[in-house]
Amino acid sequence: MQPVRIAPSILSADFSKLGEEVRAIDAAGADWIHIDVMDGHFVPNISFGPAVMKSVRGVTTKPFDVHLMISPVDAYLDAFAEAGADCITVHYEAGPHIHRSLQHVKSLGKRAGIVICPGTPAKMLDYLIDMVDLVLVMSVNPGFGGQSFIPSQLKKISAIRTMIEKSGRAIDLEVDGGVDAEWARRCIEAGADALVAGTSVFRGGPSQYAANIAALRG
Repeated sequence: MQPVRIAPSILSADFSKLGEEVRAIDAAGADWIHIDVMDGHFVPNISFGPAVMKSVRGVTTKPFDVHLMISPVDAYLDAFAEAGADCITVHYEAGPHIHRSLQHVKSLGKRAGIVICPGTPAKMLDYLIDMVDLVLVMSVNPGFGGQSFIPSQLKKISAIRTMIEKSGRAIDLEVDGGVDAEWARRCIEAGADALVAGTSVFRGGPSQYAANIAALRG
């Protein structure tokens, strides 16, 4: 396994000063900046698009970890790549041709990730694991921040860790949803090496961000 990376989700940031918030989590020790993109169609909420993401690209050199909760997704991959994404992660459930979506991300020179929702079993990755750089396990149903971790996802994380080890490739195993310090510890024990956190990172304001990130690392 790789060292644990922390990817604060800017969905929980203060949008009135988004650039300052990104600088603050960078300085506080974030490894990646997690960008949650929601369309009000695939998930029951709307966040922001490539223009907002591009507006903060210049304030940090940390990788932009872009989670596209949108359907259809293929038509928007170029725009997010051009806006500064480093890794583009698409949902297994968001369209009928997941291979095509992942191939498109690769063709843009970006790291390709796949996301699976809580109700999607690990076995759905059987014919995809060899073409991805990251697997993101949703530990809540996507669409809103502040939800509670679904415990059954720990078993899925363990199953995917086994798949990754068998593949022989350095694939990131990321978890997103309800990750606080306690669930972070359990996710890491199950095999995760990257954690997305919104509420638990941004709680308390900028003076607390470094301590919040450190708590997630355990």
